[in-house]
Amino acid sequence: MITTPLDSAVLNSKEQYVFYHKMVDFALKELIVRMQQHQLCTHQELIFFKQYSDLLLYSIDAMRIKYMYDEEDHMKIDLTESGFPNYLEFRFLYNDLELRKEYVTKLVDTETLKESFLDTLLRQKQSIKKRDLFKAASIIYYTSVKREFIFNRFVQGKILEAPKGSNYQYVTSWSFFDVSHNRPFICFMYFDYDGKNIEKAKDELYEVLKESADREMALDTMAYAIDRKLAEIHPKHIKRIDLGPFHNVFAKDENEITHAILSGIAKKEISLESYALSLKIDEVFSGDTFKEGGFFSKQTMQKWSEVVLQKYVFAPHRIIQLLYNQTPEVLHKLAKEPIQMADLRISNQ
Repeated sequence: MITTPLDSAVLNSKEQYVFYHKMVDFALKELIVRMQQHQLCTHQELIFFKQYSDLLLYSIDAMRIKYMYDEEDHMKIDLTESGFPNYLEFRFLYNDLELRKEYVTKLVDTETLKESFLDTLLRQKQSIKKRDLFKAASIIYYTSVKREFIFNRFVQGKILEAPKGSNYQYVTSWSFFDVSHNRPFICFMYFDYDGKNIEKAKDELYEVLKESADREMALDTMAYAIDRKLAEIHPKHIKRIDLGPFHNVFAKDENEITHAILSGIAKKEISLESYALSLKIDEVFSGDTFKEGGFFSKQTMQKWSEVVLQKYVFAPHRIIQLLYNQTPEVLHKLAKEPIQMADLRISNQ
């Protein structure tokens, strides 16, 4: 993995961070709506997708609160083929909240701070100092943000039974934030189970997924690793969603979609709020089986299909027009026509 300063870049001002947070929040919420409208996931997958997206949105909003009035530290963003915060920001959140009790005891009393604010505003007729605003933001951060809702580097979903008539017995989901790409991935696995009680296999399954499926890799390689390590569990279908890059005014990479948007903004053909979101869905299916291992330890393994690769682009109408004009060859490789999202309007920009 080659790390560059752009993997953990700092924006130029607090105003830019406010702008950035609004863009990410808007784009992810729009994405959930469009995913449902265009049926890119099953109903159950969409529920999982929304849950993981909510964790991601919650975490990014927690970062907004954490850094709101902090003049020394700033949230780091990956501006190359990502558009999301650097993975370490999620780790910092988790570590902060693990030490919540220790920090809370050091915070200024809420009532004391309120009285100070009122005195400054009403009696002294002055603006509240940034230092005191940072204290207030810290109180909100450490007393209201919940660690269990943070999008951790690996998040495991539950095992659910398949609906009647399905060609599989169980489904589970998980998500991870890939440290080399600084992008979130969401995965689904449909599988059969040879044992009598899936609860007994749950911990082993979770451990294998955490060890073997917590980073971006060839999907058939991931499927083979899971299958090989779990003798009684037989994956039938694995689906992975790669969320990003998020193309916007802050991006600094050679991606053709990013370049088209930045060029359009520079020429004042499109607004600063212009954005597009790339998304990839990879799927692999099991077919025949084969035996692997020695004479005394043969294991039945699955043969996997070629990976089905599907690329999508989500963007407002004006951006889709721009992309057709400047990067038609990129759009022709998509699984379907670009999917239209709503325009973002941020006042006072």
